[in-house]
Amino acid sequence: MKKSRSLLAAALLLFVANDTLAQQALVSDPEIYEKKFFQDKCKVVQFDSGFVKRQDINNDGLVDAVVSHGSVVCDGERGVGCNGDGCLYNLYLQVKEGGYLMIATARLYSLDYEVRYGNNLIAMKMHPRFCDRAEGEEPCLIVSRIRGTTLYTVQKK
Repeated sequence: MKKSRSLLAAALLLFVANDTLAQQALVSDPEIYEKKFFQDKCKVVQFDSGFVKRQDINNDGLVDAVVSHGSVVCDGERGVGCNGDGCLYNLYLQVKEGGYLMIATARLYSLDYEVRYGNNLIAMKMHPRFCDRAEGEEPCLIVSRIRGTTLYTVQKK
């Protein structure tokens, strides 16, 4: 009986944890939210013009936001969110109810936007290992589209 109660308690804890993780708070404006993060972290901070790119990335007609941590100078150090694997990018979708939902964080070399057959796509250049290549080989290019709040891979080369 004691063992079954322990299993039940563990199962309930997992259920509660998964339920909590599934719910994410909306952000009123990703630019303000992300800038506040760096202003709290850095004594002196600068944001380059590429810090936030605003455009519809999921074809719903609402203007979304992509934040590049590589466009930040924190205490004299450029690209604090960058390393040999690239820079951090956070993708936010604007929702009809108001506010933004962060759907992805990725470490990328670069991010470009494309339109194919009327679909907005994101072309992400990443470390070669994401395409099962060795260090020093050609970077991986993953082209994705977003439907709803899900990122789908369209092409990987």
